[in-house]
Amino acid sequence: MSKSKLLRMDNVLIVVDDLEAAKAFFLELGFELEGETTVAGPSVDSLINLQNVRATLALMRTPDGHGRIELDKFHTPEAIRTGPEKLPVNELGIRRIMLAVDDLDEVVTQLLAQGAELVGEVVQYGDTYRLAYIRGPEGIIVGLSEQLR
Repeated sequence: MSKSKLLRMDNVLIVVDDLEAAKAFFLELGFELEGETTVAGPSVDSLINLQNVRATLALMRTPDGHGRIELDKFHTPEAIRTGPEKLPVNELGIRRIMLAVDDLDEVVTQLLAQGAELVGEVVQYGDTYRLAYIRGPEGIIVGLSEQLR
């Protein structure tokens, strides 16, 4: 019998309270809205081990079509926050997703104009990358990486 193998990473889930703000943030980054739907019912309840689930999902994809994030707004049961919104980057768990951009300064400027904030500073890593961490709506952190040529 052959061993099954990983085919690809399909998406990363981010649970949000303000779906419209989160979609706008990722659209500003260059993601495209692939689709949006509401899910509910026994199969959803069983899958995620919650009762009476009703949630709106927005699937966003990167321009190259290979990466996706799923933004979920739970209507029932309501989403819960177990800690502060602005967790430090060294908090256990998934803290950020890293995105490759072609003009770091332009993307940072655009996001700051939309209300996002820098977590630290824009830095240069050797002679290979310029990097920044940006905090968007609901404390979502994205890393931005510009490869130097």
